[in-house]
Amino acid sequence: MAKLKMAVIGTGGISNEHIRGYINNPDTELYAFCDINPERVKAMAEQYGVPLERTFTDKDEMLKALPEIDAVSVCTWNSAHAECTIAALNAGKHVICEKPMAMNAEEAKQMLEAAKRNNKLLMIGFVRRHGNDCEVIRENVDAGTFGELYYAKATYLRRNGNPGGWFGDKSRSGGGPLIDLGVHVIDLVRFIFGNPKPVSVYGVTFQKLFNRPNVYGGKAWKAASTGVEDICDVEDLASALIRFDNGAVLSVEAAFSLNIKKDEGNIELFGTKAGAKLDPNVEIFTELNNRMVNIGFAQETALSFDGLFQKEIDNYVDAILGKAECLAPAEDGVEMMKILDAVYESARTGHEVVLN
Repeated sequence: MAKLKMAVIGTGGISNEHIRGYINNPDTELYAFCDINPERVKAMAEQYGVPLERTFTDKDEMLKALPEIDAVSVCTWNSAHAECTIAALNAGKHVICEKPMAMNAEEAKQMLEAAKRNNKLLMIGFVRRHGNDCEVIRENVDAGTFGELYYAKATYLRRNGNPGGWFGDKSRSGGGPLIDLGVHVIDLVRFIFGNPKPVSVYGVTFQKLFNRPNVYGGKAWKAASTGVEDICDVEDLASALIRFDNGAVLSVEAAFSLNIKKDEGNIELFGTKAGAKLDPNVEIFTELNNRMVNIGFAQETALSFDGLFQKEIDNYVDAILGKAECLAPAEDGVEMMKILDAVYESARTGHEVVLN
């Protein structure tokens, strides 16, 4: 069988994970690159051995010139996700799009519609679904260890961790830590809960500390593509309470900049038979012979990045080939964008948002 020819649109930092995934997958050939930055796309082609004649600065030109491409990774900044994904789907290509799926739910719905119209796979880069820690938790969910999971708390907090560049530019990112960091833990909890649909959201956002360039060890922020110094118009803290249609509730906090002792990220799950915490190793809290017990694991259960993105790319390829079910379908990306939209709208209005 011929190998699938894979193209990458957007050759910034995260694209390296997709590229290495294709190089290491026996069913794929790393075939073409596209990036609006000509110097970067050329450098990436030289680094990874992609012929320069298969490098482009315009996605439409690439898709027209190379009809033999089978599938695409979209690794651009967020504001280009929908445009690039829909173009690739309309050209008859399968697509994996990095998270967040889009800038808002309306764009996400258009992407899903394009995938259905063209009968192509659209997978979303919810990489935490492929993590070893998620696997441990899901095994115990399936085994009935937790009973009914009805509440969760998730935090992804940085003391001074605004990435700068386009991440701080709302016109390209769509938002700050909620859409960049919160999306990971919200999706992971929803996945563990069994992908229930959100029904209501109450959220708040704060823009108090910005990117703190004055702090020792900080950096001067600059959006390279625009040359605008000190760009930062996104929230630095977001918090939300999300209710799902199965009655479960998630409390989430995400921050780029917050006056805390140290960065932290953990997930707590609460069920009728047991609870759990990922911090970073998995621990389970339950009862045994009428006594409270804490259960640890003999092996390491903290999220490992070793092979994490490879698992994601392998699932994408296997799903294209009909060997496996896609673990992060576009439908889940749409639900995520509904949640994020609702948090920002609730923060704007000061009221709960009820979802249809």
